[in-house]
Amino acid sequence: MGKALVPANLPSPTGAGSLNAYIHAVNRIPVLSVEQEQELARRLRDEEDLDAARQLVLAHLRFVVHVARGYAGYGLPLGDLIQEGNIGLMKAVKRFDPDKGVRLVSFAVHWIRAEMHEFILRNWRIVKVATTKAQRKLFFNLRKAKKELGWLSRNEVQDLAENLNVDTKVVNEMEKRMRGQDVAFDTPVGDEEKAHLSPMAYLEDQSGDPSSVMETVDFAAFRHGMLSSSLEQLDARSRDIVESRWLAEKKATLHELGDRYGVSAERIRQLEVNAIKKLRNTMQAA
Repeated sequence: MGKALVPANLPSPTGAGSLNAYIHAVNRIPVLSVEQEQELARRLRDEEDLDAARQLVLAHLRFVVHVARGYAGYGLPLGDLIQEGNIGLMKAVKRFDPDKGVRLVSFAVHWIRAEMHEFILRNWRIVKVATTKAQRKLFFNLRKAKKELGWLSRNEVQDLAENLNVDTKVVNEMEKRMRGQDVAFDTPVGDEEKAHLSPMAYLEDQSGDPSSVMETVDFAAFRHGMLSSSLEQLDARSRDIVESRWLAEKKATLHELGDRYGVSAERIRQLEVNAIKKLRNTMQAA
């Protein structure tokens, strides 16, 4: 099988002014026939031939560009989407089995879209808009529905929830998240006459209040002192059990303490309960 003709230096899809050159270059790479694709895939699978993997990837770069253009409405650079999709393509090539009876392009589309979805969710907003699997699925379906319908009516929300097998509250919450916009923390918004204060001017950081900090530190020191004095009132064995079970960096088990004192784990548990009860009573009486 003759090797496909590949440009010597393929431009980067994310470099300055090189996106058009990249798209032009990948569109010049010949499409593989079924026989060529099968042969290359078997060479990769059976012989770990990296040159075969390279040819498979290069021959399908044009398809990644095609998929990436379908996500142009998310406001992210097309070159970045292409680059993420190329990662998915390489993962698909690595996992492709030529004996399954499907073309690589059909197998790879899942991997390509998965990488693009991850990139969109990471970068669409400063705050993550979707974190769970259900939210991710809803995000892309809701985005498509809103593009076609605009804001959703109650019936449309109900239909979408039933189709995706989620609660209507989840659909409404995702719609609110998608409606929101990022606001700069320290930049005033609006013209000079009607300028609104930036969030930095009115959001209160209570953690930095000196009186609150000192109060927290003093209370923690007070509780620590009470605990130390209460522990001193326990017998040596009970104090060791409490410290080993609750205060040590590497906490001991009941069985380990039972072996140390030559008693059963149940007896250690009883001693622990009694010691904690004494500690609680001593600290409450203080």
